[in-house]
Amino acid sequence: MARVVAFVPDLLFGSNVLGALQAAGHDPVLVSGPEQLRAELPGADVVVVDLTADANERIEQFRELPRRGAPALAFYSHVETDVRAQAEQAGFDLVVPRSRMAREGAALVARLLARGD
Repeated sequence: MARVVAFVPDLLFGSNVLGALQAAGHDPVLVSGPEQLRAELPGADVVVVDLTADANERIEQFRELPRRGAPALAFYSHVETDVRAQAEQAGFDLVVPRSRMAREGAALVARLLARGD
């Protein structure tokens, strides 16, 4: 079981992410702001960041975080293709469209965890 810190301000989508991660046996924590993310980060095995709104701001906030080796997954709106490249340059380990996160979120987290083994 992994501790997954998810910065997903959209409460409806965030609850979907939370539910999928819990069903997969993970210990997810949903945060809605950068300060909460910073506070929860030290115990994180994986970090998930929603880039569907305020992408540039969230990418910059991510760059400033002391990650301590936790892999990071970001998801973005499929219509904002430039966000993917920006997120990859910022150091996210995996960047996927929101629709893929909705379908495969728990599997994507498992993939990131397997990379670290």
